[in-house]
Amino acid sequence: MSELSSRIESMHRRDVTVAWAFVIGLWLAIGFVAWATWSLAPNPTARLVLLTGGTIVLIFNTAAIMAMLRHYREDRDFMYGLDIKFLDAARALKNR
Repeated sequence: MSELSSRIESMHRRDVTVAWAFVIGLWLAIGFVAWATWSLAPNPTARLVLLTGGTIVLIFNTAAIMAMLRHYREDRDFMYGLDIKFLDAARALKNR
């Protein structure tokens, strides 16, 4: 594996890890908010509406992140290669 491929793989793996950490954090945060505010809802209908809204937010955000990761995987050589090119150029300018 070339150095560029290795760097691309490393950047991609880090981005995937951060994205999934965000998804897990979002699910935990929404779950905590639902638990912490459950008793504040005035009636069961309001609870159902709030729970449904939170679930929809979670589903759409999770699907969006999964689509983003799929796009990153498809175009990772181009996207990360370009990032690495500019990072290397910026580092070269800084070290003059």
